[in-house]
Amino acid sequence: MNNHPRGKYCMTEAIHTDILVIGSGIGGLYFAIHMADHATVTIITKKESSTSNTNWAQGGIAATIDSGDKAELHIEDTLNAGAGLCNRDMVAIMVEEGPRHIKRLTELGVQFTTSDHDHLHLGKEGGHSRSRIVHAQDSTGREVENALLERVNSHPNITLLEHHFAIELLTEHHLGIKTNDITCYGAYVLDSMQRKPKKILAKITMLASGGLGHVYKHTTNPDIATGDGVAMAYRAGAETANMEFIQFHPTSLFHPKAKSFLISEAVRGFGGILKLKNGQEFMHKYDKRQNLAPRDIVARAIDSEIKKSGDECVFLDVTHIDAAKTREHFPYIYETCLQYGIDMTREMIPVVPAAHYSCGGIRTDDMGRTTLNRLYACGETGCTGVHGANRLASNSLLEALVFAWRSFTDIRRQLPLLQNDTPFPDWDDSGTVNPEEWILVSHNKREAQEVMNDYVGIVRSDLRLQRAKRRIDFLKDETEAYYKKTKITTQILELRNIIKVASLIIESAIKRRESRGLHYTTDYPQRDDKHFLIDTVLRSF
Repeated sequence: MNNHPRGKYCMTEAIHTDILVIGSGIGGLYFAIHMADHATVTIITKKESSTSNTNWAQGGIAATIDSGDKAELHIEDTLNAGAGLCNRDMVAIMVEEGPRHIKRLTELGVQFTTSDHDHLHLGKEGGHSRSRIVHAQDSTGREVENALLERVNSHPNITLLEHHFAIELLTEHHLGIKTNDITCYGAYVLDSMQRKPKKILAKITMLASGGLGHVYKHTTNPDIATGDGVAMAYRAGAETANMEFIQFHPTSLFHPKAKSFLISEAVRGFGGILKLKNGQEFMHKYDKRQNLAPRDIVARAIDSEIKKSGDECVFLDVTHIDAAKTREHFPYIYETCLQYGIDMTREMIPVVPAAHYSCGGIRTDDMGRTTLNRLYACGETGCTGVHGANRLASNSLLEALVFAWRSFTDIRRQLPLLQNDTPFPDWDDSGTVNPEEWILVSHNKREAQEVMNDYVGIVRSDLRLQRAKRRIDFLKDETEAYYKKTKITTQILELRNIIKVASLIIESAIKRRESRGLHYTTDYPQRDDKHFLIDTVLRSF
């Protein structure tokens, strides 16, 4: 591990704030809005403020708000999808507290889709026994993100810094102090527009930096999803949990220019049917729920059919549904497909699985606290245990809301007692040179993604995992050597984080010698509750 600034100290701009939020998705923004009534808050995001996994979320937010639904049913659906590994107490917290946050979002200006009687329209998705998906047509994430950003931008206690990339978390190790009782005091940050490092000193740091889809070659995630929060926290000494459980969304648009555009789960909930190129249905061979089976089952089924047929993709068919209704319910998906020459009301949509969501992450408790003092995590960056071995559709935004709020309530009580006047050294880049070998960065990123796609995907084996480990270890050594001698850039930081997260996924997958949920290995095809009904926990030291 090498968290220390390099060589002699240079002058670095210092920012002091009560709360540092790293990331601008639903979890970070929701937390910041409520926290700002009690403290100064600085939000950093490495691109524009609206660039996040939240903004790309189409389906919606699962919540038991219908009179014909019950919290117990939502809990059981979540536990069933999670393949025995969900933390039941955490699931109960999320489900029971969720509805109040739907109401809070409407108070904050989110315009959800309503039915004819002005009640919230509730969709149904795979793995759910009831219709309980609150949504804003098929662009829920964008609607929520925009409403929260409007509140953030108007709050006097919030400073939002775009194009600021967190490099490392500030801990005692930067002071040369060896301790296992580690505290986070903020972060070193790169201002990528001015190309200069900064240090942000905070009483509390919230990691809400989103997912890690770009560890893989094919992903539904935006370009920013490179696992930065998980990589930083692990290097700082925080525990991670269940990193082997990577959810592949079954239906991303198969088109050379579409960048794995997501075809929402809600399309199958609406009546969409998965078919082969010849029009033959196949999901009945894999699960009695057929097209509404949980994502891990559907993704493996598609993967199996593609390998058997030799075709490049399968197809999602909604042509039997009234065209006007399809356009009304899925205007964004309809228009996007049209851009690629596909009229989904007249022809089947070509789809393939793509890396979509990490059920693991930085290990947290029921208040969002990580194993480092003063460091919290929420959303996809954290691992509360609610998703287990497979996330139930539309539980992700719900989890982010509930546990962001719980972190706020925990921090609000203790904030008056906290100080942060520790004199941390400035970031140092003396002795480093401007990056010249860009080919190394782009090549290593591409190779790491291809290794993960080929060997650590939907179906795994001991041979594939060991081969992936050797190749990622080599890329890690080469990239670290380059990082230490080169001035930092966003590209180098992202590459370093991608490789670190890839190694965590591989190590976790090697440890789990069974098949459960999203982790399926041909060497251990059965579930083993006797030995593996536990979280896979990793820590750097």
